[in-house]
Amino acid sequence: MNRPEAAAALAVLEAHRLEISKKRTLDLFAEDPRRFQNFSVRLDDLLYDFSKNRLTRTTLGHLFDLARVCHLEKRRDALFSGDKVNVTEKRAALHMALRNFSGQAIHVDGRNVMPDVLAEREKFLAFAEAIRSGRFVGATGERLTDVVNIGIGGSDLGPAMAARALSPYAAPGLNAHFVSNVDGSDLGDTLRRLDPARTLFIVSSKTFTTQETIKNADSARRWLVGALGEAAVPHHFAAVSTRLDKVAAFGILPDRVFGFWDWVGGRYSMWSAIGLSLAILIGAEHFEEFLRGGFDVDQHFRTAPLSENIPALMGLIGVWHRNIWGYPAQAVIPYDQRLARFPAYLQQLDMESNGKSVQLDGEAVTQATGPIIFGEPGTNGQHAFFQLLHQGTEVTPVDFIVAAEPTDSDAGHHVLLFANCLAQSEALMRGRSEEEARQILQAQGLPGAELDALAPHKVFSGDRPSSTFLYRKLTPRTLGRLVALYEHKVFVESVIWNINPFDQWGVELGKELCSRLAPLVSDQAADLSRLDGSTAGLIAARRTLGS
Repeated sequence: MNRPEAAAALAVLEAHRLEISKKRTLDLFAEDPRRFQNFSVRLDDLLYDFSKNRLTRTTLGHLFDLARVCHLEKRRDALFSGDKVNVTEKRAALHMALRNFSGQAIHVDGRNVMPDVLAEREKFLAFAEAIRSGRFVGATGERLTDVVNIGIGGSDLGPAMAARALSPYAAPGLNAHFVSNVDGSDLGDTLRRLDPARTLFIVSSKTFTTQETIKNADSARRWLVGALGEAAVPHHFAAVSTRLDKVAAFGILPDRVFGFWDWVGGRYSMWSAIGLSLAILIGAEHFEEFLRGGFDVDQHFRTAPLSENIPALMGLIGVWHRNIWGYPAQAVIPYDQRLARFPAYLQQLDMESNGKSVQLDGEAVTQATGPIIFGEPGTNGQHAFFQLLHQGTEVTPVDFIVAAEPTDSDAGHHVLLFANCLAQSEALMRGRSEEEARQILQAQGLPGAELDALAPHKVFSGDRPSSTFLYRKLTPRTLGRLVALYEHKVFVESVIWNINPFDQWGVELGKELCSRLAPLVSDQAADLSRLDGSTAGLIAARRTLGS
């Protein structure tokens, strides 16, 4: 990190870590009977508990000092003011305007964008309601009951995650499907279950040139035309795109095309018309509640002091773990099966944003940046990778996410689910010493030699950090809050690391090489001599194995 003040603040934190590492997390609870109250923050019914992380008030003070020398609050204000914080693409990053309910203007390049945002929102939500009500029908006059979103990355992960999470709010008899992979089995397996006369496709691609999306859209179009004829296309396709010429050439009517703006990054676009499939599924009223959840967090992030600011705390604790303790990964474990896709959504949000090795000024970073993000729903993860979390050689901080009460599921199941969540976070913190393990084995009557052999395998180091998000239930507004919290957390970390979280040049090289290689793969006689040995060898091997 080439900023002297930031480097000095990090050095203070490193010295502080050496001191705090002499204490166990349980010691910190013993020293402060109100530790839970002092190290948790509420936003209405949402509670963020970070008391099981090995940190103190002194730690937080040093982290706040780091935030200030990195000008976090100034950079936050620039973000919300529409400044071109995406410096490599010379764009604002103002997805917050999509969920702005303040009634106040938001300017980009001196122009208030809110009239356009509100008009586009009204347009796509009206379309969603027309599908839901049956006012818009298919070419044969049948009601459209299945919506297939064709996109990839931000045009897929967000809506797909949210549709699963909010499925209890879906209209009866209405189903949403999501196709993203260029692997033909993704589309094929989806279409196999559908009736063309009752299917609506939404092609989500800002430029209408995204390779995987357009390949899938073309194949879906052929499937529909093969069943219902060319004239059916306008009745069964809509698009979220800014390229009206390409969309028209595809056969989609102008009133079924919805747009968004270049100051909305793909992984932040679910709040826009990219969320059309979600809006159709859950309805305009619930979709607006989802937006309001994001707005709640925007207001909180802008106004709450650092000591009570949940995204700021999340991000600074992330830096504490990544740069001071050297933890390379972060697990996100929702104890809610409907949030099964939330970790995958956060993988893109976090790793595509902060997986950078170049600072804003083009200089190489001098510290670790974005961690590896992974996760699965609890309790499934407990029977998969929690062994590594509890006894692995690397420490992995965990975010637990859980509701106080279930949404449209059995309350008895939820008691067990909730207890499992608390048990895992306690076990990660508490651990188990060899002496404790030996006492348990002795009580079980294990003979001495067997006890001596088994006891070391029953030891858990403990002091493995975790935070917990607790809320009343998973509603559209709650989901909006969770998504926005992590969006701003990623921004906070990017400020400390002095990187641009809003570009994604790392995805470009593979795309370029794919365009060059695809003709060589398809042409059995193509010359491979200019390729590297491995790539040429693999293409040649494919030629011998299949077509």
